[in-house]
Parts: sequence; structure tokens; C-alpha cells
Amino acid sequence: MQLIDTHTHLDFPDFEGDRAAIMANCKRMGVQRMVVLGVYQPNWQRLWDLTEADQTLQAAFGLHPIYLEQHRPEHLTELGDWLTRLKGHAQLCAVGEIGLDYFVEHLDRERQQEIFEAQLRLAADFDLPALLHVRRSHAAVIATLKRHKLKRSGIIHAFAGSREEAREYIRLGFKLGLGGAPTWPQALRMHRVIAELPLDSIVLETDSPDMAPAMYPNMRNSPEHLPDICAALAGLLGVEAEELARVSTRNACEVFGWDLTGAA
Repeated sequence: MQLIDTHTHLDFPDFEGDRAAIMANCKRMGVQRMVVLGVYQPNWQRLWDLTEADQTLQAAFGLHPIYLEQHRPEHLTELGDWLTRLKGHAQLCAVGEIGLDYFVEHLDRERQQEIFEAQLRLAADFDLPALLHVRRSHAAVIATLKRHKLKRSGIIHAFAGSREEAREYIRLGFKLGLGGAPTWPQALRMHRVIAELPLDSIVLETDSPDMAPAMYPNMRNSPEHLPDICAALAGLLGVEAEELARVSTRNACEVFGWDLTGAA
């Protein structure tokens, strides 16, 4: 069973002590590619150093809305510089993690919107998919995406919206990232939504070190947990784990423009 973790923060200090062992385990377990996402300017170099050292890793660069107070106007310029330098590199795969977060009330929504739209323009300029953080902000994100009409679309990370919101994203060409959150038995609303999702709309992720699945409570999440997440989500979808692994891998390759035969 071959899998792709479309959203991880493997560069975070949480993995400093055992990152090499985790990556070796992932290869043995069939987690063949992992997308590592940037969240603020100071972690971009660390992320790229890690990515360059291992061909199974893919890099995305972005300014995450949660870190809004750390972002400076010049960081958008620097993001464009990074994308220019790495344009065409096989391990540059997306702009992300970007988006809108309305859960954290003190974050300035107008400034979030400005930075989000600037990064969507960069994704369009560099013909890259966008990896989106959307928390209690689906209406605003959908409206923004309708205005920008990205050619490459991307992924809605940790999708937890309604059936109607899922349909809107799918119409816009986006895939829906599913990870540990829906594996919890109390996530009943998400169970109902996921059961109706078309398989060709789904990609798998961990968001490690965050969002640990139910089978690893109170633990640091890891890309190593992706096979178990896949099995749990397959049960919600009413398919075999091998089928979800196959289709989600194909879907991820479609988003990122990867050769399917090279990922299987």
C-alpha cells in the first residue's frame, strides 16, 4: 500500500530527536512522499534544507494566518524570491500553508485577507497549487477562490466543512485533505459528510505533529500514522484501505503534477 502525506510539518523542532528514524519508518510503511509546508519566513530555509536532503520530501512555502503577527510586508517579497529561485525544481510543489483563520478572534481579518490574496496571486504567477488553511472561514475562502480562479487549484487542508462547502470546493477543482480529526468517534458530523464524499475528491494527510488520530491519543502525530488514518477513513467511506490508498495517491499526484507511475 503506497501513500502520500499531503500535509506535514516534519521540519518542526518536535521531530528534532528522531526525524531520521521516522523517515526511515515511513519508507518501510509505504508513505512514499511527504509534503512539508512552510508557515512563516524564519522556517523556510530549515524546511528547504530538510527537503533537499531527502528525495521523498516535497516543499511548499507560505505565510500561515496563525502567525499573522510575525509576518512583515517584506516577507511576501521574499516568498516571491524563493519561488523564483526554485522555479522548476522537482521538489518545489506548492504555495502553502496559506489561508484564513477566523477561529482565533484577535487575528486581523482584513490583514489576513490581504496576505492570503497576495499569496494566491503568487500561486497563479508561478503556476503552483495552493494548500489552504481554512478554519471557520469557509464562506470567505470560497468567495476569494471564486474571484481568483486558480488554474492549478490545490487542497483544502483538514477539511471539516459541510456537504455544501465540500461541493463548492470540488466545483472549484480543489481536493479535500482528510487526516486524524475525523477518526475520533465523537466527530459524528464529519462522519456523515465524509461518507458522501466522492473518492476522487480526497487526499490524505497527517498535519503532524498536530491533529493526532484517535488510535494515538495524546501523542505527537507523525507521518508514520498515515496507514492507520487511511484504514480508519476507509471504514467511514465504506471502501477497503487499499482502494483509498490507491485513489488518494492518484488524487495527490493530480494536484501536484507528479507522474503516477513514479508514485506507485
